[in-house]
Amino acid sequence: MSYEQHQEAAADRPAACAVVTVSDTRTPETDVSGAYIQQALKEAGHTVSGYAVIKDEPDQIQAALERWTGKEEPQALIFTGGTGIGKRDTTFDIVSAFLEKTLPGFGEIFRYLSYEEIGSGAIMSRATAGVARNTIVFSIPGSRNAVGLAMEKLILKELPHLVWEVAR
Repeated sequence: MSYEQHQEAAADRPAACAVVTVSDTRTPETDVSGAYIQQALKEAGHTVSGYAVIKDEPDQIQAALERWTGKEEPQALIFTGGTGIGKRDTTFDIVSAFLEKTLPGFGEIFRYLSYEEIGSGAIMSRATAGVARNTIVFSIPGSRNAVGLAMEKLILKELPHLVWEVAR
């Protein structure tokens, strides 16, 4: 089966997703990026079966991974925030250690697209994706612009196909 045939087979398959914002300062009321992700998912025909704002603490990130992977729902888990190189940015470290299969192309293409928009600062992003316990996991930066880029150019276009591949 060709790539196009795989995408067609998966196109009408909505995904149940959970969204986790990792931030020491945001609340559900001020979480513009998390709200955008939820809206974009719903507009694309997917459902949001979970949402949380957690602190950038390794144990909280680990708990979110344990809570929302390996179950029937959600099929995908999207983290936003904590992907930089600051001392408090631990999302990448915890998520990447939890992944059973990585999708290196996601981070590579995300940084390439970011480079086209913001220049060399794109090298500081540690966006990543992969599969953990039969759940697709994305970890993207917390800025609204980065979230828009990841969702519009990558995640929404491939989410049904990724979920289909993991489920088959």
